[in-house]
Amino acid sequence: MSPNTQPTDALLFESPPSDRWYLAYTKPRQEQIAHFNLEQQAFGVYLPLFKKFKKTENGPIAFFEPMFPRYILFQPGKHDQSISAVRSTKGIASIVRFGFEPAMLQDDLVQRIRQLEQDRTQATLQELSDLKTGQTVRLKFSALNGVEGLIQSVSSKRVAVLLEILGRPTVVQLSHHQVEIKN
Repeated sequence: MSPNTQPTDALLFESPPSDRWYLAYTKPRQEQIAHFNLEQQAFGVYLPLFKKFKKTENGPIAFFEPMFPRYILFQPGKHDQSISAVRSTKGIASIVRFGFEPAMLQDDLVQRIRQLEQDRTQATLQELSDLKTGQTVRLKFSALNGVEGLIQSVSSKRVAVLLEILGRPTVVQLSHHQVEIKN
């Protein structure tokens, strides 16, 4: 699965016998390769994905990337399965350890991460946008570059900004990428 696609049920794994998850550190941008190869070895694997929006000329588009870049969670598929094979799995750099002990996460924490991922996947651009009604913004990429205004409304494609032009209040409709939050 590429980072630009929505997560599927294939990535969601029903919890195997253990209620603990181990953490592996992947090679750069090889989370998907590690995911595939761990699944091939019958490990339970979970790669949390994070929905983001990319600004384009045609408006924002949704894409997914790892929530924790270079980290993947795994657990043995059977009670007697050793985790030592993970170290030599293609895409994995190492197993995360604290001293000599492998790092472990409790299943309830993993379930909270899953819930966060699911909530964010279902969220709309308006819910995830940093742009909120009442914020002061600065215009960019237009003839009014640098002019400041107040956001009146935000939709999936447009931002309505109240500007003062020639002493009169004027609402201008702009694309998300044409405004930035004033610091």
